[in-house]
Amino acid sequence: MLPLETILQDNQVEYEIIQHTATIRTAKEGAALLGIEIGQTAPTLVLRSEKAFFALILSGARGRINMDDISSLLDSEKLKMAAPEEVKQVTGCTVGSVPLVGHSLPCIMDRMLSHHPFVYGGTGSPTSTLKIKPADLERVNHVVAFFE
Repeated sequence: MLPLETILQDNQVEYEIIQHTATIRTAKEGAALLGIEIGQTAPTLVLRSEKAFFALILSGARGRINMDDISSLLDSEKLKMAAPEEVKQVTGCTVGSVPLVGHSLPCIMDRMLSHHPFVYGGTGSPTSTLKIKPADLERVNHVVAFFE
């Protein structure tokens, strides 16, 4: 059992782990493989500020994000994407496989995700995807900010 499954079961979350042989590298690939809208894909990015690391859970429909907007939400002056080695160090996972749940990082969550009944994102393994309700995703993570 994946560590995130223990968290989800302990919190009585309805979820599904979808196994696949292909590694998903982009939101577009994920949407095509899973047969869902691109906005339902929910990659977890790791950001680094001068103070801490954060998990940014965003909608795959978002394209680019404005780091200045995220910086102001966190009252941070030097927010940037964490380097691949830092992602591995703080999450135990490689870039592209960071789980939606169980990474222990404070989260910034995209409000666009709440427009869908389910969202799909990382499990910590490159060959599986978590299907979860956005409200449950918010409930089991330590969300410190939302962005529009």
